[in-house]
Amino acid sequence: MNCLDNLKDIKDEINKLQSKCNLIVVTKNRSFETILPIILSGHSHFAENKVQEAKLKWGAFLSDKKKDIKLHLVGKLQSNKAKEAFALFDYIHTLDSLKLARIFSQLENNSKKKIKYFIQINIGNEIQKNGIDLSYAGEFINLCKNELKLNIVGLMCIPPVNLDPSPYFKKMEELNVKNNLVELSMGMSSDYKIAINFGSTYIRIGSAIFK
Repeated sequence: MNCLDNLKDIKDEINKLQSKCNLIVVTKNRSFETILPIILSGHSHFAENKVQEAKLKWGAFLSDKKKDIKLHLVGKLQSNKAKEAFALFDYIHTLDSLKLARIFSQLENNSKKKIKYFIQINIGNEIQKNGIDLSYAGEFINLCKNELKLNIVGLMCIPPVNLDPSPYFKKMEELNVKNNLVELSMGMSSDYKIAINFGSTYIRIGSAIFK
């Protein structure tokens, strides 16, 4: 099977679950030639982990005004790359600090561009993972929305590896509802069906498509 067959299979699974979930094709470490058939098929949502790789891979293509493409950043963002990320991406899934939020707020104040943000939550309270602590989530969401005027569309998480993700996805769903947010970015190749059952509206799939 090729990547288009794999993409179709996943979209069929989403339809079986009666979900309108958005499928983001994660293209990190993939050449543009590998991705091109998916672009030509009409798929529009793609994601990268690193700003520099995204710039090299997508910069020229996006400068041709092919605006059907929506580019998502799903990897850790360093504050010194925020300006480049703001220029390149339509969605940031990894907003995880007040410093970054303030930088994006300033960039938006100086620009006509507005992008969509997901706040990353460290749902498993793991030392090695990025994200806002669950106990601070409500306060951080309100600050980003009300004081910094960022378009916070929802929350994002990566649950602990090798554990049932269901309780973590359930917590995320509850937190989203509590804070009147619409979108949820959760679910990857191994657990996207479970994530959809807990209300995910954006799933991030790479290895299941490019296997």
